[in-house]
Amino acid sequence: MNSKVTIIAEAGVNHNGSPELAKKLIDAAAEAGVDIIKFQTFNAEKLVTKDARQADYQQKNTGIEESQYAMLKRLELSHESHQELMAYCQEKGVQFFSTAFDMESLDYLHSLHLGMWKVPSGEITNYPYLKKIASFGEPVILSTGMSNENDIQAALDVLLQGGVPREEITLLHCNTEYPTPWVDVNLRAMPMLGSKYGVRVGYSDHTVGIEVPIAAVALGATMIEKHFTLDKNMPGPDHKASLEPAELKAMVRAIRHIEQALGSTEKNITYSESKNITIARKSIVAARDIQCGEPLLEESLAVMRPGNGISPMRWNEVVGSIARRDYRKGDCIEL
Repeated sequence: MNSKVTIIAEAGVNHNGSPELAKKLIDAAAEAGVDIIKFQTFNAEKLVTKDARQADYQQKNTGIEESQYAMLKRLELSHESHQELMAYCQEKGVQFFSTAFDMESLDYLHSLHLGMWKVPSGEITNYPYLKKIASFGEPVILSTGMSNENDIQAALDVLLQGGVPREEITLLHCNTEYPTPWVDVNLRAMPMLGSKYGVRVGYSDHTVGIEVPIAAVALGATMIEKHFTLDKNMPGPDHKASLEPAELKAMVRAIRHIEQALGSTEKNITYSESKNITIARKSIVAARDIQCGEPLLEESLAVMRPGNGISPMRWNEVVGSIARRDYRKGDCIEL
């Protein structure tokens, strides 16, 4: 059986700045059976200039014309909230994780000893940020939205030269549009990234629904990240491109089924199907009554179920041989 796929439920900023709503998201993630719930850690003052505009999808989803700064300021989680949510995750049996979006937040998350790091797509060209993450010497998840192979190679070079072992890096294929159009998913690029760079690969999904993450697992993803919310109609930039709890649970269930179904690279008869061999396969039988000593000719033979006699693959061996006993029509031929 293949190794277990790590499933990250991306709560992101779908808590809308409310620790109580964040706890309800943790409840839903734990109920769905994910491995990790991930939030976002940032200081709007350090992340974005006051006049930076929203992305088109953000303005469309929020219905408010405002700066990124104004939007993000409402979505910050305090340090106290982080501690509270970490404790709540431990109580609920799901791993707490968060992505830092500025250098100060990197330091804060380092103090929490989360044990790994996530580079979001927007930071893949942020050299000081990458260098600092590499200095921590812990596993890194590198999301590759909005990037080409040159961007990915450059970011990997920073991490590798900074001391992160290649085997501790996971590249997440990603498209940073919310929701991602089907034609832009380009899922075949994911296994290519693993082959080219010699790292584990996964998929960070922003499509509508659960089909693409499931397909990604079938193509070899070792990690799946997917946004989720309690209600797609809630106000906020990411809710509409997120799964609701029942959908998240369905995705987790499907992924667990697929990782079992992938099996190995060997083709063997399984235990479950072995009992059906004699029922479904066929044997060489008498097509009519045959007397002992009579030559077994093609016209006197047939191939019929069940498969508890001589295999039809031995047809040429049987044809032309001599009947060793009398056969009635339908009897299995013996050699």
